[in-house]
Amino acid sequence: MRAKGLSTAGLGIALGFALLAGAARAQTAAPTRDDIVGKLNHFEEAAEVDLPALKHQVMERAKTRIKNDPGPVNRPLIAPDLAKLPAFNAQIQFDADTPIIQPASYQTVGRIADALVHSSLLPYTFLIVGHVESNSKTREANAILSQRRADAIRDVLVNTFKISTKRLHPIGLGEEQFLDRARPTSAANGQLQILTYAKLPEEAHPAAAPAPAAKKPAKKR
Repeated sequence: MRAKGLSTAGLGIALGFALLAGAARAQTAAPTRDDIVGKLNHFEEAAEVDLPALKHQVMERAKTRIKNDPGPVNRPLIAPDLAKLPAFNAQIQFDADTPIIQPASYQTVGRIADALVHSSLLPYTFLIVGHVESNSKTREANAILSQRRADAIRDVLVNTFKISTKRLHPIGLGEEQFLDRARPTSAANGQLQILTYAKLPEEAHPAAAPAPAAKKPAKKR
């Protein structure tokens, strides 16, 4: 009886581990194209953001030693208007301290590319926003790293998936706009965001091919 009890307990433990492994796989599964489209296709109006100025502001704030810095939890968002835009948050895995995308995230990047060429999203441009969680690195180093990672995603979308570079605007915010402000060191703050940014100018849309002219019936002789 004792051996049977141990066997049953062992079976229960094995089943528990199997369930945990299944849950972990579900959490890391790549999103579907429709998941991404659903997050990005409810654009209403463009955010008033000067991207070159914002990049400069991020670097200046990240390297400035502020005497009365409120700390990462209370630090004000550097571009609060971005929160008004449709957003898809992607858990892209990079090699440590580099912009090199790990193979485990290739499928997610491919699904992002599939979404961006969906008919409902073709009229729009997008921000690729890099973030980094608070860590032992300086804020300046993390701002630079987040920009390099955003650039890396843009490059793959353009060079591998042939998305027009005019539709993609990479920007790194480093630690200056945490996604989970209550937990600055959380991995959630390292997520990369795709934001629906603005409508393409009408002239940038490919013109529809004109309908062929109807042929007139030949006159009978």
